[in-house]
Amino acid sequence: MKAIINANIIMPDHIIRNGTIVIENGKIVDFGKKIDTTGMEIFDAKGGYVGPGLIDIHTHADGDTFFTEDPVKAAGTILQHGVTDVCPALYFSANGDQLIEQIGIIRAAMNSGKANNIIGLYMEAPYLNPKFGCNRESNPWRDPVSRDKYQKIVDAAYDIAKVWCLAPERENIEEFVLYVKEKNPNAIFSVAHSEAEPRDIEKLMPYGLKLATHHTNATGTLNRYPECRSACVDETALYNHEIYTELICDKVGIHVDPYMLRLIKKIKGDDRIILIADAFVEHGPIPSDDLYEGADDINFDFMGEIAGSKMILDGPCRNMMTHTGASLCQVFKYASTNPATLLGLTDRGRIAKGNVANLILVDAEFDVKSVFLAGEQVK
Repeated sequence: MKAIINANIIMPDHIIRNGTIVIENGKIVDFGKKIDTTGMEIFDAKGGYVGPGLIDIHTHADGDTFFTEDPVKAAGTILQHGVTDVCPALYFSANGDQLIEQIGIIRAAMNSGKANNIIGLYMEAPYLNPKFGCNRESNPWRDPVSRDKYQKIVDAAYDIAKVWCLAPERENIEEFVLYVKEKNPNAIFSVAHSEAEPRDIEKLMPYGLKLATHHTNATGTLNRYPECRSACVDETALYNHEIYTELICDKVGIHVDPYMLRLIKKIKGDDRIILIADAFVEHGPIPSDDLYEGADDINFDFMGEIAGSKMILDGPCRNMMTHTGASLCQVFKYASTNPATLLGLTDRGRIAKGNVANLILVDAEFDVKSVFLAGEQVK
């Protein structure tokens, strides 16, 4: 047995000061105050804050390497930043054969024992709206929804794909949804790269649509009447409490304006926000416009458009605290508890007896000092 002592333990709605966490066989067996640690291996947190490991449901890279290129390296890099669970994201710019190859690469890494923080896939493909997203000019999925094309993708990924993104306005998209559900009744769908109207989105909610991919990014605005803004993807996600909203929270507030972050936080509440890194790999220059000054944690393509981030999930946690005044308890909810709840991971995402001992030690600024994966210190 081992014990983490002198820890400020982060709970979803409070902090246990000067507490202790006891770990055995990779799981939390006790936590709280006045715990006898005689005979245990001791790790002294020295007054730092210990919370559940971060869960990134949507990221493509570790900042400079795609998961599809070297998943073991990417998983190891983000683990050092406290990401104890990750769903690598595959992107719609890949064709069917390429997606199947990428699925195989991630599956092999999951089975290798060398990337134990990879827990599944985030399928940001195939059927999004081709009007949106970086590298959209190379989207091979513009043709009508076709079982001949999507069946082999679903068959290759259904058992490890945690989330399937889609644009509800695509013709015959319900056919795709029904096939995914046939293969995996617990599949989760996310509205993504879309200009769907509320009724298109809400029609798919009974099938498991309960997420909005990078809220306020790559979404259209419908103006049904001149000089009158209508409800679109972002408004629908805000209106429906069941829908979780992903947020890419960068330093400058480019992906989501800081005022908008505060508005979303006010409307959605603490239980429906999920922070993501959405890291990508592009090498375009930062635009010279003063608007982007200091935006060194964002990727740009050579068209000057935003292409995801360079961040790992601890960065968005710090930025969310800066832009919204969120507390440590709140950002741990956004980056661990809420994604675990969305994915149905009942054994992680919070400090509780019986949960996997995926834990991180941070300071008050959310700088990661130590990381435990299934009870083993890896940083």
